[in-house]
Amino acid sequence: MRNVLFEIDPDIRKARTIDASFYIDPGHFEASRDKIFARCWHFLGHRNEIDVLKPAVILPGFLDEPVLLVNRSGKISSLSNVCTHRAKLLVEEPCRADLIRCSYHGRRFSLDGKMISMPEFDGVEDFPAEADNLRRFQCAERGGFVFTSIQPAVEFGESVDDASILDTVEPTVLELTQTREYEVNAHWALYCENYLEGFHIPYVHRGLNEIVDYGSYRTDLFRYSSVQTGYGGDGEIVARYLFIFPNLMFNIYPWGISVNVVRPIAPDKTVVEFLTYVGNESLLGEGAGADLHSVELEDEAVVESVQKGVRSRFYRSGRYSPSREQGTHHFHRLIAEFMNAPL
Repeated sequence: MRNVLFEIDPDIRKARTIDASFYIDPGHFEASRDKIFARCWHFLGHRNEIDVLKPAVILPGFLDEPVLLVNRSGKISSLSNVCTHRAKLLVEEPCRADLIRCSYHGRRFSLDGKMISMPEFDGVEDFPAEADNLRRFQCAERGGFVFTSIQPAVEFGESVDDASILDTVEPTVLELTQTREYEVNAHWALYCENYLEGFHIPYVHRGLNEIVDYGSYRTDLFRYSSVQTGYGGDGEIVARYLFIFPNLMFNIYPWGISVNVVRPIAPDKTVVEFLTYVGNESLLGEGAGADLHSVELEDEAVVESVQKGVRSRFYRSGRYSPSREQGTHHFHRLIAEFMNAPL
């Protein structure tokens, strides 16, 4: 019989939230590395940032997988950035080149990852072999944003089947204007589930509550993602919040897109990376996306308080609001699905 770690009833009216042990047990934290994150898609930047070769890392501090983004005549691909000879990183700064050459012992690769030459290897048996080529990762793009995965559980299209809303901003006009990191003393999932409901807005975000009409706030669920829509008092859309399981947030405002990458560090520590992509600079400072820093600090204070609370010997799980916590319920069901699956 399959070992079931977590059970979340599909009926939100009957369901209880995920067991508190998920947030505090180091074993669950370590298991999520391979069971959840290695099997999902990850954001690596925007195509406008990739000239020819750009090194990147999938989830620094957690997965720590070095990858190399390659732009060949406008087509973006993703390769391992580790030499197949002695594991040196191949490209350490963005550059333009027509091949990849290891600076340690001179092994060379084509831009599609195939090993093409290696000095002083005459007489080596069964060489070169497939293992001497660079690992090719699956790579995908939507709205100019680039994604890759180590060992995806599903194809990109299925994972992000609602991400067509990313196409509402013209990718050629987006410019990365700012990056910022926040360290949060809480489990990564607590940060994400707070993002996935507007229930807390009237209680936590006084300024945002004056802009977003709480009564008309809407959540739409998809297989591995969800979209929250905030409306203003006159019914116009002031913000849309796309969540891609397990840790990607695309916040779409009139001025552009704020991308949040939630990076697990420890069971009680998370780094959240904010990347600001501006399409219309004249609209900055207005609406729901005007003061992201203050909203972030308010969220951090609440999530860090919850991190302390889930350690209580008197708390195991709670209940969901059927009208306001559909996104969090959906998120917990995905965690249970991935954590219960065999590797």
